Amino acid sequence: MRGQGAAEAQTPGGAVRPGSPQPLTPSLRRAAAMLRCLRPVPRLCPRLCPPPCPAPCPPRRCLAAAPGAPRLPLRRRLAAAGAVAGAAAAGWLYVRHEKRRRQRARRLAELRRLALGRGDFQLRDTAGAARSKADFLGRWVLLYFGFTHCPDVCPEELQKLSRAVELLERDPALPPLQPLFVTVDPERDDAAALARYLRDFHPRLLGLTGTTEQVRAAAKAFGVYVSTGPRDADGDYVVDHSVLTFLVDPDGLFRDCYGRSRTAEELARSVRAHMDAYEPLPPAGAE
Repeated sequence: MRGQGAAEAQTPGGAVRPGSPQPLTPSLRRAAAMLRCLRPVPRLCPRLCPPPCPAPCPPRRCLAAAPGAPRLPLRRRLAAAGAVAGAAAAGWLYVRHEKRRRQRARRLAELRRLALGRGDFQLRDTAGAARSKADFLGRWVLLYFGFTHCPDVCPEELQKLSRAVELLERDPALPPLQPLFVTVDPERDDAAALARYLRDFHPRLLGLTGTTEQVRAAAKAFGVYVSTGPRDADGDYVVDHSVLTFLVDPDGLFRDCYGRSRTAEELARSVRAHMDAYEPLPPAGAE
């Protein structure tokens, strides 16, 4: 007798025919249809499933030395590895050195152009001698723009500048430093007026003046704002200008500038730090 899953069909008269399969239910018919739709994977994806290899594949070769083959001593192998690593490191260092050398050459060319072009001036000192930036190459320069009729700001800044120079002069190992005062009021500040005014400050403070065009060109080269105010009934006037002290290195390059908030001690420390870190520009073509 079949199990519970077996079925017995009935005859037209109602009798059951032994061994006849039971009609499939709708769910079983759907499952059978899904099974008939399935195909072996190789028939669906012949490229992904190639036919099996007719002959067995040869065994993979081992990269290790064959048994009994002579092997290099450990010291020699280490030496060879070190030589390869050293050659690679040397090549990398050479490439880096060449890259830095090219970058430095470009930077030096830019600095040299700045040294020759920016911040230049054509003025006269209190003795009437012509002066330009080229006259101060080889020395550090602290430069301030102002005018002798300034009521308070300019005297304070020149006192601070003089004090900073005195602090730096205490160390004989430091390079020479030249303080400069450039007037922004050439109409009233001629050579004689500058000489009288600067007596109250550092003895080496050098005053520079010139024509109105020369003075304005010098201020423009350093980025200093200058504006002459209206005249009063007595013909007196005030000149508005930037309150900045500039530091120029021996190559003629701007190194720093200092506003009113800096003290003389802070200014001296900053100048000393620039002097300690200074590297002169090599001559053209030597880089």
